[in-house]
Amino acid sequence: PRIMKCPTCGSLQFYAKDPDDEYEEVRFSLQGGDVVPDPANAEPLKITSQTEAFCERCAWHGRLAELKQ
Repeated sequence: PRIMKCPTCGSLQFYAKDPDDEYEEVRFSLQGGDVVPDPANAEPLKITSQTEAFCERCAWHGRLAELKQ
């Protein structure tokens, strides 16, 4: 199995913006090929390969599908 991580810095910590509320962020980490939501999230957001993700550590952002290298 391929490990998904940030292509720029290698981080496994990301967040996504709620499509219904751009000020609401949902944090998650990548463990192997799995998306693991942060238990501190107020509400779960369905994370898919087409979700636009933002790296917690650097300026990278893009669709999760791009991480499958």
